[in-house]
Amino acid sequence: MKKNDITKNEHQEQIDLSFGLAVIPLLVMIVAMAVTIIRFEGSPHIPLLVGTAIAAFIAWRKGYKWKRIEQGAYKGIRLALPAILIIILVGIIIGAWLGGGIVATMVYYGLMIISPQFFLVSIAIICAVVTLAIGSSWSTMGTIGVAGMGIGVSMGIPAPVVAGAIISGAYFGDKLSPLSDTTNLAAGIAGANLFEHIKYMLITTIPALLIALIVYGVMGRSYAENEMKTGQIGTIMELLQENFVISPWLLLVPLTLVVLVARRVPALPAIGIGILLGWICHVFVQGGSLGSAVNTLQDGFSISTGNDMVDELFNRGGIDDMMFTVSLVIVAMTFGGVMEHTGMLNAIVSQILKLATTSRRLVPTTVVSSIFTNIAAAEQYMSVVLPGRMYASAYEEKSLHPKNLSRALEDGGTVTSVFVPWNTCAVFIFSTLSVHPFEYGPYAILNYMVPIISIVIASMGIGITKMSKQQLNERKERIRKSNEQIAT
Repeated sequence: MKKNDITKNEHQEQIDLSFGLAVIPLLVMIVAMAVTIIRFEGSPHIPLLVGTAIAAFIAWRKGYKWKRIEQGAYKGIRLALPAILIIILVGIIIGAWLGGGIVATMVYYGLMIISPQFFLVSIAIICAVVTLAIGSSWSTMGTIGVAGMGIGVSMGIPAPVVAGAIISGAYFGDKLSPLSDTTNLAAGIAGANLFEHIKYMLITTIPALLIALIVYGVMGRSYAENEMKTGQIGTIMELLQENFVISPWLLLVPLTLVVLVARRVPALPAIGIGILLGWICHVFVQGGSLGSAVNTLQDGFSISTGNDMVDELFNRGGIDDMMFTVSLVIVAMTFGGVMEHTGMLNAIVSQILKLATTSRRLVPTTVVSSIFTNIAAAEQYMSVVLPGRMYASAYEEKSLHPKNLSRALEDGGTVTSVFVPWNTCAVFIFSTLSVHPFEYGPYAILNYMVPIISIVIASMGIGITKMSKQQLNERKERIRKSNEQIAT
C-alpha cells in the first residue's frame, strides 16, 4: 500500500454509528466467548475473531472503507507491541531463572522462613513493595510471583488463592508507583499533577489493601495446620536440594533486578540483564551445558523429580510458553482496534456518559466506563485513554479537579483488567501464574474493592475536589497554549 493511500484512509471522515449497532459486535463476542470457554472449554481466540468480523462488517456496511477498518486493526496491534515484547522477555526470564536455580532458591528459603498462616499477607506485602519500587506489576508477577506460587502451593494453599494475593499486592504497588506507566498515563490524560494524582488515589487504594490483608490474614489461619502435614514441605525442600544448587548468593539476581528498575533503568534492559544473570547461573552454578541453557530460553525449563507438584511448578518458561499469550494479545487488540477506530467504542461510551448528570454520578460513570472499555477493547491502556479523552470536558464543565478524573480512570481501568479473560493483563497472568481469571478472580480482593470503594464514596460526595474559578481559568489557558503549540 502506498503511503498516500494510508494517509488518505486514516483521515477518512468519521461516520457516526448508533449505540444499537455499536454494541452488536460486543454482545456477539461475549456470547461466543461464554459458549466457547464454559461449554467447550476452548480458548478466547475464535470468539474475538468472530467479534472482529462482525464489527468490520457493520462498519463496512455503514460506509467505512475496508482500508480504514484494516488500519484500525493494525493500530490496535501496534498499541500492544510493547506489551508483547515484555511478555516474550518475561517468558525468557522465567526459563533462565528456573534453569539457574534462582526460583528454586527463592522457594526453598521461602518455605524455610514463612509460615503458611502468614504467607498470603506476606506475599501480598512483598509484591506491593517490589512493584512500588520498580513500577511494573508484570515484572513483579513474572519473577517474585512465580516463586510465590511455588512457595504457596508447596504449603498446601490453593493456587487461585495464592495468585489472588500476588495480584492484589502487585497492583497496589503499580497504582501508587511514580514509575508505573498506567499511573503516568492516567495523570497525563486527565491533566493532573503526577504526585497529586498518586496522593489522591490513597483514598481508595489504602482501604482496599487493608481489607485485602485482613481477609488474607483470616484465610491464612485455615492454612496454619498445613505446616504440620507429614513431611510434605520437607520432601519438597529435599527435592529442591537434590536437583538444584541452593545458595543465598543466588538471591542477588532478583535483588539486582529490583535495584536496576528502582534506579530508573528501563524495564526492557533491566529484564535483559536479569535474563543474562539467570543464564550465567544456569551454566556456571547449576552446571548446565551451553546448549541446554540456550534451549531453555526458547523451550522452557524441563525437570523430572518424580513429584508431580514440583514438576508442574518447574516445567515451564521460555519463549514457546508465551506464544499462546502473544497470539491472544494480537487477536484481542485487533478486535479493540476495529472497535476504537470505527467509532463503535465512542458510541457506546457516549451513551454511558448520558447517565452522568451530576458530579456525584460522573465519577461512578467514569469508573464503570473504564471497566466496560477493559471488556470491549481488551487492553488496560485503552481503558484509561478512551474514557479519559471523552470525559475530560465533562469534568471541566462541572469544575471538578482533573485528579478526580485521573483517579477514577485508574480505579476502574487499571485494576479491573485482570478479571477479563481476553484482556492483555489477564492473559499475561494466566500464562505467568498458570491460574485462570475465573479461578483467581474472587481472591484478587484489592482489584475489585478499589472500584467498589471509589463508586460508593463518590456517590456519597466524599473525596470529590472542585476547582476554584482561578484554577479553572488557568487550566483552560494551559490547554489553549498547548493546542496552539501542537498546531504550529
